[in-house]
Amino acid sequence: MSAQMKRLAAPRSWPLKRKVTVWVTKQSPGPHAVERSMPAAVVLRDMLKVCDTAKEAKRIIGNREVMIDGKPLRSHKMPIGLMDVITIPRTNSNYRMLLTEKGKLTLIPISDEEARWKLCRIENKTTVRGGKTQLNLHDGRNIVLVENKYSTGDTLKFDLYEKKITGAYPLAPGSAAMIIEGPHAGRTPVVSELVCVRRTTDDVVKFEDGTETVKGHVFIIGSKKPALKLPEASII
Repeated sequence: MSAQMKRLAAPRSWPLKRKVTVWVTKQSPGPHAVERSMPAAVVLRDMLKVCDTAKEAKRIIGNREVMIDGKPLRSHKMPIGLMDVITIPRTNSNYRMLLTEKGKLTLIPISDEEARWKLCRIENKTTVRGGKTQLNLHDGRNIVLVENKYSTGDTLKFDLYEKKITGAYPLAPGSAAMIIEGPHAGRTPVVSELVCVRRTTDDVVKFEDGTETVKGHVFIIGSKKPALKLPEASII
């Protein structure tokens, strides 16, 4: 499998200059969809601009100078995706990966306190041994709970260092959401109604601004108002 892709073929969500060079690093398989993540080398070079070449990005990563969700980054092709937290100890800087109102991936500077946690959407649930519930989250994380009290589509606030849930935001009327896919990607409306569709298609989520989309395109980011710092133009 090729380690590169043509810049012109890169997802439109990647904030890249398309005609600077022909090729760009291709990310390795991971928990995030290609449209909602970027390879680490490209993030360091093109978004954070902490280096000028992919070779320099590899050296920085090899020296373990970058952390993702509190763990050292190990590969220059690792996908860094929506809600991931990037920490660079040497410069004492932290960033969270989000979407702009135009659906472009962007990095938002955050404080050390905010860098301790991230929001994780529940993709699905399964029952495991002992009758416990396993939650499968959007970033590949799995959490086993004794009590089954969360629903698919809800969002958890997860402490990256203590490895525990510190809050939850349900997919329900009045919740603040971020649309992560489709023509409205990047917008942050408030949920007005969840319409259950009794077919093989996904449920529909309607918003107070009159727009609607399928449930899989909705990421809840807070109750009544966003629980995290957003790009300035996206604040409700």
